[in-house]
Amino acid sequence: MKRTRTLWPLVVGLALIATVSSRTATSQKLDIAVKDRANAYASLAASNQFVAMAWGVSAKEGATDIYVVVSRDGGRAFGTPTRVAGEARLAGEQPPRITLVPRTGRTPSIVVVWTANGSEGTRLLSSRSDDDGRSFSAPVLLPGSNAGGNRGWESIATTRTGDVVALWLDHRESSGGRRGAASMNHAEHQHLAAGRPDGVARAQLSKLWFAKLGGVESPKALTGGVCYCCKTTIATDSSGAIYAAWRHVFDGNIRDIAFTRSSDNGRSFAPPLRVSDDNWVLDGCPENGPSMVVDEARRRIHIVWPTLVPGARPTSEPTLALFHAMSADGKQFTARQRIPTDGVPRHPQMIVGPTGELIVAWDEQGKGTRRVALARGSIDGNGVARFVKLPIGDSTRAEYPVLASVGDTTLVAWTSGSVGQTVLRVERLMN
Repeated sequence: MKRTRTLWPLVVGLALIATVSSRTATSQKLDIAVKDRANAYASLAASNQFVAMAWGVSAKEGATDIYVVVSRDGGRAFGTPTRVAGEARLAGEQPPRITLVPRTGRTPSIVVVWTANGSEGTRLLSSRSDDDGRSFSAPVLLPGSNAGGNRGWESIATTRTGDVVALWLDHRESSGGRRGAASMNHAEHQHLAAGRPDGVARAQLSKLWFAKLGGVESPKALTGGVCYCCKTTIATDSSGAIYAAWRHVFDGNIRDIAFTRSSDNGRSFAPPLRVSDDNWVLDGCPENGPSMVVDEARRRIHIVWPTLVPGARPTSEPTLALFHAMSADGKQFTARQRIPTDGVPRHPQMIVGPTGELIVAWDEQGKGTRRVALARGSIDGNGVARFVKLPIGDSTRAEYPVLASVGDTTLVAWTSGSVGQTVLRVERLMN
């Protein structure tokens, strides 16, 4: 396997910040950063005590590189970071994605997928490490992503057979053959849709694509009509099923969450299912996608997402709220349940925690800044999810949290600090 060079001069800054206690948990915090760079947009993966984190590292007015760092003790300490590749195109809803591939008798392999600039738009690249993140293979194109136009907002997962599967949004059909096209963003998508009676028809040019890395099956578009600029989410289980969720454009320019499931390891997928009738009408992309997790032990599929709701008073402006729904069969979801928030919630992430509870993290905007928030959820005897908000973070600006479950511990990481000087704050919560 051809390997990229490990760059040692850019040393990671690791600092044990504090050990604090609360009514619910004890936590340890540390900062991870490549010095004199902006560090942002993390992605976490864990297996037993092995933890890997990918993120973007940017110089002022310079290119963005992908870095990975590994912990072998459940997130208590991390090693020296490895540069994976450069020329990445990242954002909060479009971070580098990381997953682990099990290996018998050895630590898992690490696979990273990210969006990169290309001559005809954007493309998706992947790289792999088989030596605990010390070096990575040369980047290769993700199958099916070598086309004109723009793509991204990807998610990845590992199947029971060790395959890595990927889901992404693709705009090749609206590229018009333009070379050097920039990444599709909120403003461009809004311009395409605003004021058009055929907004839903136009959205059909945005497709949801699925592929296996290194697989023999052909990559394929699962559906059109996706809301561009909202992250996707993909999950797998031990039966060979694959689950996907995204924000869809329904009739009337309604941008609600959709779901599909494959029961044959990705060879075919069910028609898209609407998770909740939120009826959020918007001429543009809210840049707020869903998060999903499959709890095999309890045979439940969980999805969380933000959507627009009326204000608290008749005279109040509408605001964003955070909701949860679940399904036992992938054919119907429960009525949505609101998760308690303060401020305006965005960018949720979710995992099944160490003791089977749901852990949800997001960032909240209020009082001129953003803060990270966390909630623990349990299912009552009537099958209703109940969430309790937990203390986390500090007064520093914080956004784009990610989660991983490690033994009896939950790891939370997020982008912390002022613009251009950000680090990755990692908090280890012990139940």
